[in-house]
Amino acid sequence: MNAAPASTMTCVLDARASLGECAIWSTRDDALCWVDIRAPAFHRFDPATGRNLTAAMPCAIGCFAVRARGGYVAALRDGIWLLGANGEPERRMIDAPYDTATHRFNDGRCDPRGRLIVGTMNEAKDGPTAKVYRVDPDFTLHELFGGITIANGLAWSPDGRTMYHADTETRTVRAFDYDLDTGTPRNPRVFVRWSAATERPDGAATDSVGNYWVAFYGGGKVVQVSPHGQVLAEHPLPAMCPTMPAFGGPQLRTLYVTTARQQRPAEELAQLPESGGIFSKGVDVAGLPEPRFAG
Repeated sequence: MNAAPASTMTCVLDARASLGECAIWSTRDDALCWVDIRAPAFHRFDPATGRNLTAAMPCAIGCFAVRARGGYVAALRDGIWLLGANGEPERRMIDAPYDTATHRFNDGRCDPRGRLIVGTMNEAKDGPTAKVYRVDPDFTLHELFGGITIANGLAWSPDGRTMYHADTETRTVRAFDYDLDTGTPRNPRVFVRWSAATERPDGAATDSVGNYWVAFYGGGKVVQVSPHGQVLAEHPLPAMCPTMPAFGGPQLRTLYVTTARQQRPAEELAQLPESGGIFSKGVDVAGLPEPRFAG
């Protein structure tokens, strides 16, 4: 196996998640909320106590957002759901706009005005048939764009006027001009592109000065990129499959990273036994508060 580089990150929750994802710091809960897509569940981790609340899902959960009216909104394989105060599924609001046998919802989060932007993935990875959608606060669904295989890396600049989005299969992150009034991304262009087998951009987050932090699934690190697309730093961790970074803690100066252990070789898991856990480290620059779903 390719050994992960020496890391300054510490495992704060040895969750052994199959596919830990969608790390979001909830200021309402003072906790890191996250999901396990493959062992489908919503989780809420309190770093102060070490307690991790778990709510099972009826099917794969790609992402979620904290809801301004209480509870959460989540994108499951079979559609958009409302979740209760502890993450328990309550009701499905929108049916999945794709064939659930071949596609599912994947990466997503709220834009600065409280709309849920969520992408899908083609699980066979045999073509760019995935799309990105917008869920408005009145629970209407709008297709934004397609032509991707695995939707990932969604984030916004601090002023909300640039949206970033990755297609993991093409190893490309694009930047869009984002219309905050209409929730419409326009003028796509390549922000940063990689080529190596281990340079697969997964989940991402932006900090308060506009840097873009993206997890490399299979690469064992989170990469920090400037607003101009220049790699500033690499942050390794003792797991080969980081999936999403999030800024949390009282001043949003703790970097949390979810990871996966699904389909990894036994030799690798023996050497990196905390794979599937949540890792953290202090950082010098604060993150951005996570917007809440306005519906």
